Amino acid sequence: MGYDAPTPIQAKAIPSIIEGRDVVGCAQTGTGKTAAFVLPTLQRVKAGGRKPTALIVTPTRELALQIEGVAKQASRFTQHRVAVVYGGVGYGPQAQALRRGVDVLVATPGRLLDLCNQRDCDLSHVEVLVLDEADRMLDMGFWPDVKRIMNLLPEQRQNLLFSATMSPEVMRVAGDTLHQPVTVDVAPPSKPIEAIEQSIYPVGGQQKMDLLVSLIRDHGLQRVLVFTRTKHRADRVARVLDRSGISGAAIHGNRSQSQRQQALDGFKRGRHRVLVATDIVARGIDVDGISHVINFDLPNVPEDYVHRIGRTARAGKSGIAISLYAPEEKEQLRDIEKKIGSIIDTADHDGFAYTEARQVPDPDRSATASPKQQRPTPGSGRKDRPGGGARRRRMNGGGSSGAGKSGGSSGGGSK
Repeated sequence: MGYDAPTPIQAKAIPSIIEGRDVVGCAQTGTGKTAAFVLPTLQRVKAGGRKPTALIVTPTRELALQIEGVAKQASRFTQHRVAVVYGGVGYGPQAQALRRGVDVLVATPGRLLDLCNQRDCDLSHVEVLVLDEADRMLDMGFWPDVKRIMNLLPEQRQNLLFSATMSPEVMRVAGDTLHQPVTVDVAPPSKPIEAIEQSIYPVGGQQKMDLLVSLIRDHGLQRVLVFTRTKHRADRVARVLDRSGISGAAIHGNRSQSQRQQALDGFKRGRHRVLVATDIVARGIDVDGISHVINFDLPNVPEDYVHRIGRTARAGKSGIAISLYAPEEKEQLRDIEKKIGSIIDTADHDGFAYTEARQVPDPDRSATASPKQQRPTPGSGRKDRPGGGARRRRMNGGGSSGAGKSGGSSGGGSK
């Protein structure tokens, strides 16, 4: 699989898992969490049984498919049979796969319960339970389903919880499931990877679409992940990008599984320069080489910002995160900067014709950060790429007259 040394989360978690201990693992995205629980789980459970002996539960279809891919690759020579079940696709083939016999089952909560309720899935032989992105399952309201699933499992089992963050709320609701767990924390929770260069671009809300098109076009960006707050806005952004000659696709909860997979595959293969997504699939997008993450809308939940920008700068690489900041998003920006403990640089796109009043954040605003974090050296970033310009300490409240350079449609959209 190309591994020659374990990542920190793998080095710390794998020995305890092999020993049979319950483990709570917390590490940032792109650090090898999936292999950290897949590899030792394959070593602990036998191959060739009829019913699942390892169960991996995850909140989204995309994550389930990615975990299945890693498990199949890792089990190529171990004879373990791996299957994945999730909603949005046909029920019959998944039931048939379970009847043929499965050792490692990867599942989303809803479809797994459907299969169990129809007696097409028997979890009475599970020896290892993995809850991946447990905090996200709590946020998305899946925890009651997760508890129902746990009630179908043997009491004597190994429990593994893995996530990019592990909130007190998750530990509270999952605490009675764990038995003397070993905690493995290789990164501060909810802190962006240092290799990500972050910046905000103040812009009027109606000019966001024009600025997005201009940034992508003027800088020749090729692999960009754009996040919006709503499904409607994601579809609209993708349509406007296409009309502007920038190939894009949208991925969100209202899309069928085949549409979501087609969009993601097209992005991975380079057929789409831009993938537009909502937060519900933010953690299910694992694509190598994403150079830029652009927040078309700032998220309402600060932790979602961390997970969004964590799609770039994976596996030790660097990346750029840009946020298009409208005046009405002042509260979201304040909460995000408080969460990450630093002030995000303010940048400007030279040559773009700003026609709307825009509110530039106070450069002296405070956050729970050290003075060094709050005061980046002006001009330290690269000016030849978006997100790398010098910090703009003063900008006029309004913009120059004239149409937006890109000529794209406005990005008002429904909230």
